Amino acid sequence: MWFLRRILWIPWTAKKTNERVLNEANKRRSLVRTIRKRQATFLGNVMRRGKLEHLVTTGKFEGKRSRGRQREKIMDGLATWLGPGKMSDILAAVKDRDLWRDMIANAYKQGT
Repeated sequence: MWFLRRILWIPWTAKKTNERVLNEANKRRSLVRTIRKRQATFLGNVMRRGKLEHLVTTGKFEGKRSRGRQREKIMDGLATWLGPGKMSDILAAVKDRDLWRDMIANAYKQGT
């Protein structure tokens, strides 16, 4: 954010949050959106292949889970990002490349 503060001539002593600086510059945070988009494209590649990575991302492998707080699954995070729908709908959309690309593009435009 320091570069936007320099461009907008906001002194470092001004107590403005990063969100206010972004609003003044008419910008949005894009790092999280970019990461989610790349995760979705990676997931599409993995799910179309159907090998070990497919089993790991869907959670269909044998064994115990470790103790403590469970890690967030890639599928759960992308399901909330892509919007309402069943996991089976998402898995079916992955098989159709054009539909999957459209879903990712729409979610990226909405900026969720």
